[in-house]
Amino acid sequence: MVVAVIVAVVIVAVSAVFVSRTFGSSREPSSPSAGAIAVVNGFDACGDGWSGPATGGAFDFAVSNSTIAGEAVYLEGADDRKVYAEAEGLGPSTVYHLRVTLGDGRYRFVCIPAGNDPIAGPVVTVRDSPAGLVPTPGIEVVTRADLLPAAHTYNEWVGSRIKELASDAQRLATAIVSGDRAVSQAAWLTAQQDYSRLGAAYGAFGDLADAIDGDPAAGSSALEDSDLHGLRKIEALLWSDLPIAEAAPVAARLITDIGSLTATLTKTPVNAIDLGLRSHEILEDAIQFTLTGADDAGSHTGLAVIAADIEATRAVLDPIRPLVTPRYAGLSDADAWLARTATLVASYKTGGTWRALDSLDRAQREALDADLERTVELLAPIAAVTDPRVADQ
Repeated sequence: MVVAVIVAVVIVAVSAVFVSRTFGSSREPSSPSAGAIAVVNGFDACGDGWSGPATGGAFDFAVSNSTIAGEAVYLEGADDRKVYAEAEGLGPSTVYHLRVTLGDGRYRFVCIPAGNDPIAGPVVTVRDSPAGLVPTPGIEVVTRADLLPAAHTYNEWVGSRIKELASDAQRLATAIVSGDRAVSQAAWLTAQQDYSRLGAAYGAFGDLADAIDGDPAAGSSALEDSDLHGLRKIEALLWSDLPIAEAAPVAARLITDIGSLTATLTKTPVNAIDLGLRSHEILEDAIQFTLTGADDAGSHTGLAVIAADIEATRAVLDPIRPLVTPRYAGLSDADAWLARTATLVASYKTGGTWRALDSLDRAQREALDADLERTVELLAPIAAVTDPRVADQ
């Protein structure tokens, strides 16, 4: 399926900027709708079909790709170089609509055919905007070069956390060998939280991610799945009636797998683009899998894991914050809701003991779900803001 990603930036309540992505797909070429401006883009030309001067207001651009491969097309300010609308993965002979409100200024389309350099289209002047027009704000372009320092910082942080994880995994193995179930359960939770804090690094770990914290096969529980190893298997064993000694070989293998993480991270570090994506996906996964109990193998420690997921989100945000702050006015609201959600989750911990997730009543579950959903909603635009683009000359 060919998917185009359209980034539109709109103004919401209290003048906060919210960047949303609209996903559309088509197997057949579509046709421009009535009133749409047909804009053709290819190897030799970009933005053909739009000319000026044009009157400020709402525009519907029916953007098509005349090449034989995919391309990215975005509308930028010719002077400020901000992106006002974008279509990524625009397939051959397809048409997608970019709808945007433009105020007075100079604009142009920029096309990036697959495997080719950017092509800047003709500059079109927009003028005579009606009074009271609220134009679409633009996003200042972020390039891969901009993201590299953030990725380097994050990868160094992950490296330091792997050492902590390895140490805590060793303590877990030692506790299991000692035969003390309560101590082993506490040590398991510490190790699980350690790993959960590495929320943006899972993709870089490859098969080791499944070996360390994989889920059981469909239709099987963590206890039943003989092919399952890692933290989930240990959880299932420690919270079962089976002898604690059965967890010892699993813990030994866990130590070995964690010991391979540093080398794996060196070969395949966390991709810079993943930082923006994971800034909301970590908590999105928490809602889908942890809050629902889908990833609970018997410990009922979902609240502790969500607390670690919130820390993981902050760890992802910190290195990209200098890029996001001037580009996304909603970041302060996202921070506030992240703090609010963290406080709510922490309220279910007394001393060193977390309440079981399934002990929350309906009102408490709904409040937690609402806070997480709102936080994710505010974090989601960061993926579009930090999506790296080519800065044309």
